Amino acid sequence: MDKNISKVIIFLSILAIAVIKIFGIKPPVQLLPTVTIQPTPTPKILKLIDHYEPPKIATASSYTLIFTGDSMTGALGENFDFLRADLTKYYPKKVFGLFNYGFGSTNILSLEDRLNHDTVNQGKNFPAILNRYFDIILIESSGNNPLSEFPLEVGLQKQTAALDQVVAELSDTHPNSLIIFIATVAPSSSYGKGVVDLSPQIRIQWANERRAYIENHISYAKKHNIPLINVYEKTLDKNGLTINKYINPSTYIHPSSAGVNLISQMIADYLYKNNILLN
Repeated sequence: MDKNISKVIIFLSILAIAVIKIFGIKPPVQLLPTVTIQPTPTPKILKLIDHYEPPKIATASSYTLIFTGDSMTGALGENFDFLRADLTKYYPKKVFGLFNYGFGSTNILSLEDRLNHDTVNQGKNFPAILNRYFDIILIESSGNNPLSEFPLEVGLQKQTAALDQVVAELSDTHPNSLIIFIATVAPSSSYGKGVVDLSPQIRIQWANERRAYIENHISYAKKHNIPLINVYEKTLDKNGLTINKYINPSTYIHPSSAGVNLISQMIADYLYKNNILLN
């Protein structure tokens, strides 16, 4: 009996295989979940700005200004006491939001990160600049932190390329916000005295290297029609030497109180005399 059952099973198996082959019946296939492949986003190609067209700032009851740079900008303070006093003289009825993105020991190449990413400086969080609203952004040269790891000519080329990128990004993402370049106090031949142990010759080399970056920043603004607040030239005497009262004697790097006062006054004067902000 068992042998007969086995024969029946074998027969049915052969019959099933024959039917599948004859009629093309396929065994059920387990379907895998559908996976949607997202296309890789194409990086946006920015148009480099050859001739900047400064936008007109609409009249408002309040204005937002963002300041970028190194410790020379940082020296203006978190609350911008000098600048607020100067702005109040010209615009007594206006409210100003002033935000200091001047980070010490940072060069121009770091500005790209501040534009696009949240950053932390001295324990304080700073949202990405491009994610914020602002009427004006003031870009300082960061020349006191030159790209010394490169030969001077190469470093200046990298500074120029970084400025190309920054100006293009700002013009693309914030076309109604005004870009202003600012060049602060000129480095002196006593650069870093009391802070960095250097020979007199090396101090002069350091000062001249930093001047080269600041002057390249100024040249870039002039070449591309970018508004410029040139504090740098106001801190030089007729012989091209730095006027010492504008330099902090404890570091011979940062602006003194008189230097901060001059920078602040020149910013307020520029905005008012050029009708950048209207009452």
